[in-house]
Parts: sequence; structure tokens; C-alpha cells
Amino acid sequence: MTALAAGRLARERKGPVVQGETSEAARDSETDSAGNVADLVAAAAAKRGEATALFDTGTQVAVTWAEVDAAVDAQAHRLVAAGLERGDRVALRLPTSPAFAVWFFAIVRAGGVAVLLSPQAPSAELAPIVEDSGAKLLVAADPGVLAEGRTALDATLESSTEPGSFRAIGDGEDLAALCYTAGTTGPARGVMLSHRALLANVAQIRRLRPVVTEPSDRVFIAIPVHHIYGLGPGLLQVAAAGATAVLAQRFDARQALADCAEQRVTVVVGVPTMYSEFAALPPDEVGEGLSTARLLISGAAPLHPKVLAAVRGATGLSVFEGYGLTEAAPVVTSTLLTGYAKPGSVGRPLPGIELRLVDSDGAPEGVPLDPEDPSDSFPDEKGGTGLVAVRGANLFSGYWPDGARGPDEQGWFRTGDVGYLDLDGDLHLVDRANDLIIVNGFNVFPHEVEDVIAELEGVAEVAVVGVLDERSGEAVKAVVVPAEGAELSEQQVIDLCAARLAAYKVPGTVEFARHLPHSVTGKLRRAKLRG
Repeated sequence: MTALAAGRLARERKGPVVQGETSEAARDSETDSAGNVADLVAAAAAKRGEATALFDTGTQVAVTWAEVDAAVDAQAHRLVAAGLERGDRVALRLPTSPAFAVWFFAIVRAGGVAVLLSPQAPSAELAPIVEDSGAKLLVAADPGVLAEGRTALDATLESSTEPGSFRAIGDGEDLAALCYTAGTTGPARGVMLSHRALLANVAQIRRLRPVVTEPSDRVFIAIPVHHIYGLGPGLLQVAAAGATAVLAQRFDARQALADCAEQRVTVVVGVPTMYSEFAALPPDEVGEGLSTARLLISGAAPLHPKVLAAVRGATGLSVFEGYGLTEAAPVVTSTLLTGYAKPGSVGRPLPGIELRLVDSDGAPEGVPLDPEDPSDSFPDEKGGTGLVAVRGANLFSGYWPDGARGPDEQGWFRTGDVGYLDLDGDLHLVDRANDLIIVNGFNVFPHEVEDVIAELEGVAEVAVVGVLDERSGEAVKAVVVPAEGAELSEQQVIDLCAARLAAYKVPGTVEFARHLPHSVTGKLRRAKLRG
């Protein structure tokens, strides 16, 4: 952490540890994580072999769990024939589809490590990642330059010429996946996820009541399965239950509603942008499209309370939010723990996960608060904001290649997210630690300023970032996306903020843009706005 960031949060707070479960049950979650991730498919095939496993909305192709298991065996044989050895990395670049699912499970069944790549990203962006991972093999619809120096396999699913099934290689602490996360201050880092971590999070989610995914469920997945959110709570949960995944390569709100109605979808695993697009459609249309749904889940970014209310009004269902990160494989908390969707909250820790708020590891004293602005610290009876730290069997094994900066000796990992616990013990996220803005020594949380600006009529979206300032160290900059046809001025934004916020939180600069940069799961990429 930089010296500036270290000054933002100070010594570790001796606050309470929020546990998602008793210690005995937490130990049980570790026992569940001893196998190979591909065992989920084998178990589903044994119990529900004739049930539909995967349905592709684009091609209208449906495959059963028995067919998936056989295809996984076949591709595992192909990988070994191509030279794959235990622990070798295999770059996988396929869209959300049955082919992705089969190849992912084949890689981990054959003892390989799946290096998950975006099919939308240009090869020039992916080449350094593939090189850093040391991938020996590549599976992609269009290998291109990524195949240079490695064996490329045709992504077409083939039948095996080898007799019998393929016995899974690797388990427990062996790596199953290498997921690269976009760095906010540097290049992407490879998050090392073991079979233990992935299976532990599957088990933790399955301990929620009501059960998130049942065998009879049909789960709509339009989020990218190369991302840990689409992979874990999406594909792996479906496999663990022997349910059906309804897969869509791209998300279009109206088409999604049509697919959900036609396929009688019962669970939607989504991100805020999906629900925002649903909320913009006529309520009757949304209600009809999601008439068979029993559970709506959102993650990866905050969901605006207005969107939550609109979807509830159209469907009669709440959207349950969760919080997670790639390093936690990925889910940490969920509002499903309380049974009600609380606006602004991401809920409580899953069974088997512990959570506490801590301070930074660098500064001897805390950043002073503004005595004239009580809201500056988001105070509550547990002591205000802090860095979210988590502990559980679902945590990663550190960053590639040497496992650096993983959980500490006590098993705790500081996430870099800033949050606070409300009176009920529910977690609220404020911002990323490195997104905090320090103006003349005082904290400015971008989310706080964004909430005020978003109230201004005609604002479709807004992002607040810190920029260097010679006098105050940093200054507040707002980037506003006007709604179609809206006329907004810089002065309107500044005047509203001045009326609602302390002076040091008022943007010194307001820029207008046609859109804001987002990741594939909807997370705002603030780093691109600081220039």
C-alpha cells in the first residue's frame, strides 16, 4: 500500500468478528472441499444423468448431465494426449456456452489449471496474461497470436477414442483455476484458486436456507462464465445441484425475458446492469418474463435502491445482493442470510466464513475526521468504517506464481474494500481503499458524493474520482453521464453538492461523458477516469 493510502486507515481495530456459522460447521465446510472440482459433474451424472444440464439459448442445443460427463472425459483424454501434465496451465478462451463448461471441467479433471480468458478482450490484451501464466496449451475458438509457442486445441467437442472413463487427477490444494484480476495501480495479477477454495465456496453457498439452487431449478446465466462470479455462483452451483443452466452469450433485456419465459427459469444470477435494464422496461413485460422465477440474485457491483424497488414492483420478488471477490472464490456475504433485501447492504457472511473490519498496516494514527461533518465516518456502534478482512476455507492460495500476498498466518485476508457494519450487523460497502480521496487530510468516499449527484434530475450515471492537486494533495472530480435529452451544467452539480456536503467533498471539476467504463460484470473502472 502506498504511503498516501496507508495514511487513510490506521491501526487494526479490535472490533468484533462476524461469523457466518459455528466453528464446528466451519470445519465441516473444509471437509467438503477435498475432492476435484470436476467431481461435481460426475456426481450430477450419477444422480441425474438424464436431466438437462446445459441449454444454449443461442443454438437451442440442450445436453444432459450424462452427456456432459462423457464429453468431459473425452476432452480430458484429448488434453493428456496433447501433452498435459498435472499442474500445467491451459488457457481457455470461450464464451458462455456448453463448450466452455465441458472444457473447463475437462481441464481440471485432467489435472490442469484453467487460465480463464475473456473472449471479448483483444489478443493484444490477453497475450501478456497467457505469457505470465506459462500456459502450455490453448483452447479457443480463434487461437490467433495466443497460440504462438504453445499447443492449440480445436474447441470443437469430440468423442473419445480412449476406452472407459477418465479418473480425475488433482484435488484439495492443487490449483484448479488461475483468474487474472485487473489491477488498479498495476498489471493484472493471477489469483490462484485451488480445488479446495472453489469447492468450499460451493458448499458455503449451498448451506444457505432456502437453498439457492435445487435440482429442479433452471438457472439463467448471461454473465460471463470466464469471470469467477459466473463460474462459481453460476456454473459450479448448477453442477453441485444437478440443476439446469440456461446459458446466454450476450445479455439483451427483452431477449432475456423471452428466454426466461420460454425456458421457465426459476433463478436468475445477474449483475446490477441487467436489473437496471429490466427496470427500464414496462413492469408488465418484466413480470411476465420472470413469472416462473423464485429467486433473483445480484452481485459484482452495488444495486441502486430505485432499481431494487422497480424490479420488486414488477415481479413481486426482491433482488438479493451479495459481496465477493475473486480471491474468495468468490462469495463472502449475502442478504439471503437475513431473508430480506436491505437497500445498500450486502448482507452477512456465508456459513463457514468469518469477517471483521480492520485498519491499514502502515500508519500509526488514523486520518482525522471533520468535526463539523458527523457523516464523515459513517459511524455506528461498532466503530465506523474499516477494511474488510475475511477468513475461510474458500480463500485463494495467493497471487501467481509464488503465492505472495495471500492470507496471513492466522488465515485472514484484507480485501481492500472499505465498509461498515450497521446496527443489525449487516455489511455496507463504502468504496475500495485505493479509491478513497484525501483532501487536506480528510477522507472523501466517492460513493457518498455520487449518491448526492445521482439525485439530480437528468443524471443517468455518475462516477467520482480523486485527481492530484497542488494545494490539497487531491481534489474531487465528477464524471457525469446525462440522461438522453437532459441538459445539465457543471454549476448545477456543484451547487447541489455544496448544499448537501462539506466543502472539501464538493467536486472541483465536473466533466460530462456519453458513458462510463465498466468491466464485463458491471464494475466501474475508476482508474480510467483519473487522467
